[in-house]
Amino acid sequence: MSAKEDILKKIQILITNHFKTPEEAFRFFDEDANGKLSKSEIKNLLKEAEISGFIRGIVSSKLIEGYDKDGDELINWAEFQAAVNEISN
Repeated sequence: MSAKEDILKKIQILITNHFKTPEEAFRFFDEDANGKLSKSEIKNLLKEAEISGFIRGIVSSKLIEGYDKDGDELINWAEFQAAVNEISN
């Protein structure tokens, strides 16, 4: 399993074991309730998913780079949903 697959699996486990729905997870980590996850909010999600502190910054940047379709450097619900759907497949 690649590092990316390992990280995505940990995120999937976090979402499925601790939240009823992906939307509930999104709302939980959207600390300022602006409908978007910032890099720091994504780092908190990664921390909860037991991703090493050493690589959280890199991984959060890569997640934004890979899933931020509107270029605002934030992850909105639709972008988060796309990521979750990819993880689930």
